[in-house]
Formats: sequence, structure tokens, C-alpha cells
Amino acid sequence: MQVTVRQGDSLWFYNQLFQVPIQLLIDSNRGINQDQLMVGQRIHIPGFVLSDYKIKRGDTFWSIARRNNLQPDALTLANPTVNPQTLQVGQSINLPTRVTWRVVNGKEKYDYNKLREDIRELIAIYPFIIQESVGNSVMGKRIDELRIGNGSKRVHVNGSFHANEWITTPIIMKFLNDYLLGLTNSGSMANIDLNQLYQSTMLSSVPMVNPDGVNLVLNGPPQAEPYRSNVLEINNGSTDFSNWKANIRGVDLNNQFPARWEIEKERKEQEPAPRDYPGPYPLSEPEAQAMADLTYQRDFYSVNAFHTQGRVIYWGFENQEPPLAEAIVREYANVSGYQPIKSVDSYAGYKDWFIQEWERPGYTIELGSGNNPLPLSQFNEIYRAARPILLASLYM
Repeated sequence: MQVTVRQGDSLWFYNQLFQVPIQLLIDSNRGINQDQLMVGQRIHIPGFVLSDYKIKRGDTFWSIARRNNLQPDALTLANPTVNPQTLQVGQSINLPTRVTWRVVNGKEKYDYNKLREDIRELIAIYPFIIQESVGNSVMGKRIDELRIGNGSKRVHVNGSFHANEWITTPIIMKFLNDYLLGLTNSGSMANIDLNQLYQSTMLSSVPMVNPDGVNLVLNGPPQAEPYRSNVLEINNGSTDFSNWKANIRGVDLNNQFPARWEIEKERKEQEPAPRDYPGPYPLSEPEAQAMADLTYQRDFYSVNAFHTQGRVIYWGFENQEPPLAEAIVREYANVSGYQPIKSVDSYAGYKDWFIQEWERPGYTIELGSGNNPLPLSQFNEIYRAARPILLASLYM
């Protein structure tokens, strides 16, 4: 929601009028002089939207505000051209409405277009989110990072490295939505002070690392050539791409990182395939390169890569992980019921590379159980386990 600055208005005044934390107001209006607002400036009020309200007999700004848990001046601010003394039955006015509902449903086919739609709506309501492109997929789709919070501790989460594990994307998006709702409403989640987390921690998320692959699994082969012919050839002519994990070029993005990549190169697929082809060389794919560039740029405290399936959490690599990593994974296991596993015979993953390069905590969280792609009937159960892990990643 946007309002127009009047004489004497300030962010502190809007903080009092709408009961929105002052830091969220500041971060929703980057680029303005917060100490000296100019009359006529447009200011974002996070966590609110403008609804249409039709005047009924006996309505006044005072009575409307009281019914909607607002101060009358909030209505005056939202309706600068309306004279509250001459309201007419049937007249339409703007009603500032605190958002208490989720934008993200999540329990649905969640392709790239749905992700972009939800991102646009979340940013419209919560303009303190920072959206930044970290690169593009093979087919030119933007790979977006969403950042919430401005603390020095930088925590990263990502999903859909693997195409048929796309359910990880709406899981992450639903958590982001819940976090945003908590920040602008109660200020807490599971008795955790979210406003304190917002000040201390920056949450970086890339909800969909592999948008071309996700669209392939959910929507079938693209019309554009040579991609259509290539994926059909790799998939032996079948239009059933439910087992496809790779990007659109048949490269497994979570086998792309220079953390003993040569081992995976020797023993896995030697040419493009629906899964398990490490590529011609490390970071050959633009999606993997984008994630590496982002990680170098941000200097993360910890990273969390969400995959499916197995209800396990992998947390070690070549004994290079710090002692703190075990304490964190114990908390993850405690809040989710998932089993922590330190090491397996697997290399060249994003988590492996992060631990190798930074010697900081990195995790691969395998959500749910069964065969990929996991059915949407598991969504609520998966979210109940993932949400406390995501929350713990911020406070641990």
C-alpha cells in the first residue's frame, strides 16, 4: 500500500498510525531521506493493501476505522480527495487493510510462472524484500534471489536444484510468506522474536535454481528448438519427464561443483541424461555458475539446500565442516524428526563445495519420503517438518 506524504508526516508517525515496525518502513522506502519526508512523496506501508469499501447509511470515518481496528487518520491518509463530512451512501473509498492471509498457496503445480506471480505479489505487499537476479538459466529465465533482513549474519536456502524435486520451491515460498506475515503482524513465529531475527540475520533464498527443468517436468517439452528436440532425444522419445532431474541440457546441477567433481565424472553418466550427468567440466552450466557467483558474493554463514526425498539431513564433507555444524544439525533433527547423516559416498554437490571452500555449516535437507516427484498430498506434512528447520537456520 502506498500513501502520499502530508505536511508534518514522518515514518515515525506512520509507524504509530499503522503499527508497523519502523525498520520495515525504512527498508520499504529505500532511497528516500527518512528524516525529512517531502510533501507529495509516495511512501510504502508494508503489510497493508487498499481495499474498496462502499459507504453504508450511518458510516463515518470514525465508525469505519473502529470496526476495522484502524485509527480514523489512516482513512484520511488513504483518501486524500474524500471529504469525511460529506460521505454518500454507495460512495467508494479506500480501506487500508492489514494483510493476515497467505499469498502463497503452495499446494499446487508450482512452475516458473507461478513462482514469478507469487514473487510479484509478495513484493507488492512487503516492499522491504530485496529481489535480485543472480543469473539466467540456459533458456534465459531469470534466477532470482530474495533477501529479507539486514543483519550481518547471512543465511542461504535454495530449492529445485533437481527438476523433479520442484515441491521444494513452494515449501520455501510458503515459509517466506509466513515469515513476512509474522514480521508485519504478531512479530513472532513459534515464540521466536522475528523482528530481532530481521535485525540480526539476512535470509537469502533462491527458491528455484533450475527453472527450465521444473517447467519441463510440470509442463512437458518446450516448443522452442533446439531444446524440444534435445530433451526428447535424451529422454528416448518419451514425453513423460517425471524422472528428469537435470537442467534443460541434461546436466545434473547438483553434480556440477568443484568438490571432488572428478570422482563423479568417472562413475556417473558420460553424456547428457535425465539425471546423474556431471557435465563436461565443473560449473559448465549457467545455473550452477550463478549459484557459485552468488555464494562468493554473499559470504554466507551457512547454506541449506532443499531436496527430496528421504527425511534425512546431510551435513558433512571430508571432515572439513566446523564443530558448530553438528550442533546446528542436531537442532534441525530435533525440530523436524529427520535423521542427520554426516557423510555418504557422494561428491560435487553445492553443500559439499560450500563446506570445502569456506569450512562453514552446509546442509542438504531431503524432504519427505517416497518416489520423486513427491505427490502434493505430502505437501502439508513436508511443510510441517521444513518450517522449523528454516526457522532454526535463522537463529542457530
